[in-house]
Amino acid sequence: MKICFFNFFFKQEALLLLLDVGPSMHDILPEIEKVCSMLIQKKLIYNKNDEVGVVLFGTEDTDNELTKEVGGYEHVVVLRHIKVVDGDLVEALQQLPRGTFAGDFLDAIVVGMDMLIKKFGPTNKGKKRLCLITNALCAIKDPYEGTKEDQVNTIAAQTTEHGMKMDCIVVRGKQSQNADKRIMEENDRLLSVFSKKCFSKAVYIESPTSLLGALRTRNISPVTVYRGDLELSPKMKIKVWVYKKTSEEKFPTLKKYSDKAPPTDKFATHEIKVDYEYRSVEDPGKVVPPEQRIKGYRYGPQVVPISSAEWEAVKFKPEKGVKLLGFTDASNIMRHYYMKDVYIFITEPGNTKAILAASAIARAMKEMKKVAILRCVWRQGQGNVVVGVLTPNVSDKDNVPDSFYFNVLPFAEDVREFQFPSFSNLPSSWQPNEQQQDAADNLVKMLDLAPTGQEEALQPDFTPNPILERFYRHLELKSKHPDAAVPPLDETLKKITEPDPDIFSQNKTVIDEFRRRFELKENPKLKKSMRRLLKEKPSGSNDEGEGFGNAYDAETVNSIENTSIVKVEKIGDLTPIQDFEAMMSRRDGPEWVSKAITNMKNKIFDLVEDSCEGDTYHKALECLVALRKGCILEQEPKQVQQFPVPSL
Repeated sequence: MKICFFNFFFKQEALLLLLDVGPSMHDILPEIEKVCSMLIQKKLIYNKNDEVGVVLFGTEDTDNELTKEVGGYEHVVVLRHIKVVDGDLVEALQQLPRGTFAGDFLDAIVVGMDMLIKKFGPTNKGKKRLCLITNALCAIKDPYEGTKEDQVNTIAAQTTEHGMKMDCIVVRGKQSQNADKRIMEENDRLLSVFSKKCFSKAVYIESPTSLLGALRTRNISPVTVYRGDLELSPKMKIKVWVYKKTSEEKFPTLKKYSDKAPPTDKFATHEIKVDYEYRSVEDPGKVVPPEQRIKGYRYGPQVVPISSAEWEAVKFKPEKGVKLLGFTDASNIMRHYYMKDVYIFITEPGNTKAILAASAIARAMKEMKKVAILRCVWRQGQGNVVVGVLTPNVSDKDNVPDSFYFNVLPFAEDVREFQFPSFSNLPSSWQPNEQQQDAADNLVKMLDLAPTGQEEALQPDFTPNPILERFYRHLELKSKHPDAAVPPLDETLKKITEPDPDIFSQNKTVIDEFRRRFELKENPKLKKSMRRLLKEKPSGSNDEGEGFGNAYDAETVNSIENTSIVKVEKIGDLTPIQDFEAMMSRRDGPEWVSKAITNMKNKIFDLVEDSCEGDTYHKALECLVALRKGCILEQEPKQVQQFPVPSL
C-alpha cells in the first residue's frame, strides 16, 4: 500500500508561480489575478491533488528562506508555500499586493528552485514546474562572481538536473515603449538562454486577452493514439508515435449527487447509481432480462432486428497499422477538406534510423510541395478506417527532429456540395460601383485584426474559450455563495466575443462612409417559394436586371404567392414552371419532389411533341432549365443526368 501511495502522490504536478508585482506591472496585475485564480479553479476541478506555491518579487518586504540562510534575494516574498490547492489560494491570488521596487526575476527563479528542491529533492522529476510572469523591463543585479550569463547557465543546469520545467510569460504592452531598450534586450537575451539550455519556453504577449490564453491552466499528459510502423512499402517501415495535436476542450462532466449521506461520513462520494429496467408492453409487471432483448434498425415502416452475433459478423475488422497510399501535390488537398482533430506523427524516441528516414522524407515533401495520403487503423478491432493527409513539419531547431501533421480527409459520402449563384451572374444594377467598392475595402482594412507592425489581436494560440472561462468563474462563485446570480461578462472576455468599441469610435468616418454609399432597407419576409425563385436569375429577364419590373415577372410573383396559398398537385399548362416550383416546395409529404420531377418531365415531352413548327420549343426549354435548377436544389442530380432530352 505504501508503494502504491508513493507512486500516486508523485504523479501530481508541483507548480510554483513567480509573479512580478513591481510598479511597472501594476496596470496588468488585475489580469494576472484573473488568470492565476483561473489556474487554481481548474486544478480544483481536474487536478485537486496538485500542489501549488506562490512567490512574489518586486515587493517592499522580503520574506524567503534564502535571505535568512545566505543573505541577498531582497524584495522577494513567499506568499504561499508549496501545498495542495484549496479555495484559500484562489482568494489570495485575487488580491495580490502592489510592490514598490523593481523586480529581479533571476532572484525569484532561484528562490523558487530552492523551494522545489527542499520540498521534493531528486524525486518527482518532470512534474516540477516554474511559471514566471513578468514584463522583464527592470535591470538584473550583477552577481558577486562571473557574469549574468554565467549565472543563468548555472541556474539552467540546476533546473535540468532536478527535472524542472519553466514557462516564462513576458507581458509587453504600452509601457514597454518608454522602457530602457538596453535593459529590455539584455533581459530577453538572458531568457533565451533558458530556452536553449533547459526545459523552458518563453512567450511574449502584448494584450490582457492574450495573457488569459498564454498561461497553461490545465496540464494534460500526452497519450499516444498509435505506436507502430508507418509502412511505406512491405519492406520499408518507420517506427512512429502518433499524438493528438489539437482537441476540443469541453465542459466538466456534470453528475448527479445526493445529500442523503450522513455528514459524519468523510469518505462518502454522494454519487447516485442509476439502474434501468425494461418491461414488457403486454405485461408491464414482467421485467425483460438482458438475454431477451435485441437491438434493431428502422428500415422504412418496419424494424429489422439485428442480434449481437450478426452485428459482430457484419462488422468490418481491419488490421491495425498505418500504410502509405501515395503522394500528391499539396495544392490538390483543400483546407476545407480537413475533418476532426489534428494529429502529429513523431519518430520513435531514440531511434536514430527512424529519425533520419522521417527527416529525409519530410524535407523531400516540402521541397517538392507534396503531401502523403495514408490509410490508418489506430488500434486492433477499430470499426472504421481513416484516410488522411500527412503534411511535413520541418523543424527550425537543431535539437527538435522533423515531424508530420495528419488531418483526416472525407470520403465521398462525407462531402457536401452546395450550389450558390455567382456574383458575376447578377445584373449590372446589382453590382457595386467603384465608390461602393472603395468604401467596402476601407471597412475591411479598418477591422484588420493583424495590422502591419502590431501584434495580432486574437491569436488562436493565446485566445481562450470565453464560454469555458465564464463557466469556471461562476462555478468558483457558486462554491462560496450558492444563491449567487450569474455575473455580467468580464470586460476582457468581451474583447473576444464583441467588437472593440475603441476601433469603431476611432474609425467612425469609415463606417459612416460605408453606410452612406449603401442604402439599407428592411428586408420583407418572403414566402419559401419566392425565396427559391430569387436564388437564381429568373427566366425571361434580361442582362440589365429588369426582371422583376416587367409584366411577366409581376405575374410570376403573383402566381408564386397564389401557389403558396393553394397547394398545387399537378403541373398545368398555363404556368408550368410556377406549378413545378410550388410542388417542389411542398413539405406535407415526401412524395411531392419526385412527383413534381416526373410531372415536369412529362410536360417537357408534351410541349415538344405537340408543338406546331416549334412554337412551344421556347417554353419547353424554360421548363428544362427549371427542372435542372430544381433537381440541383433538392440534390437530385441523377434525375437530370438520366433524363433523355427530346430533340427540339
